[in-house]
Amino acid sequence: MSGSSGALYQPEILSNETFTLAECPNWDAKNNRLYWTDILNGQLHGLDVRSGERQTWQFDSELGCFGLTDAGRIIIALRKDILFLNPENDQRTPLCRIEDGLNSRTNDGKIGPDGAFWVGTMDDNADKQPVASLYRITADGKVEEKAKGFKISNGIAWSPDGSHMYHSDSRGPWVNRWDFDVASGDISNCTRYLDLDDTLGRPDGGAVDAEGCYWSAGVSAGNLNRFAPDGTLLKSIAMPMPNPTMPCFGGPDMKTLYVTSHREGYSAEKCSQFPDAGKLVSLRVDVPGVPVSAFSENGERRAQSR
Repeated sequence: MSGSSGALYQPEILSNETFTLAECPNWDAKNNRLYWTDILNGQLHGLDVRSGERQTWQFDSELGCFGLTDAGRIIIALRKDILFLNPENDQRTPLCRIEDGLNSRTNDGKIGPDGAFWVGTMDDNADKQPVASLYRITADGKVEEKAKGFKISNGIAWSPDGSHMYHSDSRGPWVNRWDFDVASGDISNCTRYLDLDDTLGRPDGGAVDAEGCYWSAGVSAGNLNRFAPDGTLLKSIAMPMPNPTMPCFGGPDMKTLYVTSHREGYSAEKCSQFPDAGKLVSLRVDVPGVPVSAFSENGERRAQSR
């Protein structure tokens, strides 16, 4: 359970557990713990990657995304509600609510270098329509709509210096890049970074490494893709499962990639055909990842110690 220790860029199954829609892996360096959500089952999972100790927290709706805070808590985005979880005693404290339409729910989200929780939504109907938005949430409970018109908001990540934000629509399927102001959380000058397809993989969750390269889970093609800052494809790694959902960097040197996957909508026959669907994967890389920031509970941005 210690994570991948083999050859570079060789995915290894982290454990034999399977999940319906595993997403949003987060690395807790202080506690050597990997967190992730099983969205549709409303569960937050935690794994001590050295000891193998497991924890699960159950919620009463879908759990789209979450992030770690600078006070040791976890900020959680349920279907509509945003709350804090204390993982040590299970105390739950409401913060705010996203009013985003009856048939939408939260999806991909991440803590930005501005210390805010950036949360995207998605159309929850089978026939996806561009009704979703991207929100910025701060410690005072303010919910600010920053962009809209998406089918499935996804792929949020920031460049190493925080000057650019990446954001995708999985049903675009594209990835955009915004100029980002770390001090204010303002975004501007949106440009198209990538246009993708089902061959390389529609863009699901994303992460950025220290060289400024963007890693994207190609959810429709079973690939994990690494793109240069100019959009050039540098590497496409075949995953052991058809539907990887999101990468995150972790480990003591931030050179282990953890990747979630899903088996949502799989029949018993398809589960048998793809037994690793819904599992977590780890792989070693040679360029460390950019540590994800912590949510600022007092409203003041502080560097995350990772």
